[in-house]
Amino acid sequence: MNWGGIPNLAAGTFLICAFVSITRGSRTPVSRLWLTGWLSIMIHSASRIFTDAPGIWGKLDYIVLSSSLIWAGLLFMYASIPYHEDSSCRWMLGSLTAANTLYIITLTVAPAGHWALILMAIVLGICPLPVTLASIRRLNHPLRWTLIFLYISLSIFLLIFQNRPGNGPDLAWNAVMFTVYLSCCISIFVAYRRASSGAFVTITGFFSWASIYVAMPAVRAFQPYAKIESEVWNLPKFVVALGMMLLLLEDQIEHNKFLALHDDLTGLPNRRLFHDRLTIALERARRTGAQTALLMVDLDHFKQVNDSFGHHVGDLLLTHVAAICSARVRRSDTIARTGGDEFSVILEEPISRADAERVGQSLIQLIKEPLQLGDHTVRVGASVGIATFPDDAADMESLCIAADLRMYENKQRASLIGTAIPALEPDTG
Repeated sequence: MNWGGIPNLAAGTFLICAFVSITRGSRTPVSRLWLTGWLSIMIHSASRIFTDAPGIWGKLDYIVLSSSLIWAGLLFMYASIPYHEDSSCRWMLGSLTAANTLYIITLTVAPAGHWALILMAIVLGICPLPVTLASIRRLNHPLRWTLIFLYISLSIFLLIFQNRPGNGPDLAWNAVMFTVYLSCCISIFVAYRRASSGAFVTITGFFSWASIYVAMPAVRAFQPYAKIESEVWNLPKFVVALGMMLLLLEDQIEHNKFLALHDDLTGLPNRRLFHDRLTIALERARRTGAQTALLMVDLDHFKQVNDSFGHHVGDLLLTHVAAICSARVRRSDTIARTGGDEFSVILEEPISRADAERVGQSLIQLIKEPLQLGDHTVRVGASVGIATFPDDAADMESLCIAADLRMYENKQRASLIGTAIPALEPDTG
């Protein structure tokens, strides 16, 4: 038994504990995949303890040791691809996992020059191509073609060097690992192209990890008597782990910042961000002498939706209304959720009262259309209050009060003259 693998196994255990601690309470698909990858690294470290096993057990351990390292790299790559939720990515992950694993098994059990080894080298080179071509109309990303180039290059290298006497299998093994972890480096670079410590450390770590599989055979070939401790070769793994934890922490910080200024349900700006944007809009209007319009939109019969169908349907209604309002206004305008069933819209220049009234009427018409919410179809209405700066108010607080009062006046007037929807009209078809 190789007891030198115990420290790596212990270090891997601490890394996994750190990952679990960081992601606890805020698990994401990416963090789950990364954690699964590090569990594969744990299997790799554990299998290193049994590298001296004789006969068939030694070959089996070598297959587990190599395959788990490949699985980890492919999971890291898959998690980092921006479009990894597409079904073709799962097919790509499956095909690469199968082809790499089968090649390692063949490399371990087949003699040099055997037809199975040549066949598997060819299969490994072309395996990304069918998935790419099958999904090219739906998804055509440069990363796919980069992956195809890397694996075709790997196949050519294997066909040339895998049957070389002496170190051919070793060169082939290192080439497979280099391709897997260089792919990780490229995927991380594309996914986290931002100026942050986490991105820099992770990209550098994966590049160093891939470079090891070039440096190790080079040292053995040109400096056969050089003594390099195994900890040196394992250092990039810990650099990558540190970088990934930094990325997770950075993402959590950004998410917390977003939640502080946005509504958790609809993703719209909350009251705090709404006030900031309204203040900025009014200051801009003062400087340019333009108008700014504020619309207060209050849903009718929202309480009946909650009482009749439950809060989950009410949440669906709010999300749907948020989407309607966001689609109706310009990108330069602001739509915010400022209350339970209240939305506020800031319309900036060029705008006039007539423009604001047209936007308000269109929102009323859109919201009162039958809405499909899960298994239910409901009809609700909306009341809109409009106030413009500087005609109706000269400051933010007065403008909000004016729009709010007009919204309630319109709600009461509509109820008295019967133009509002008189009641919730559910259709549970």
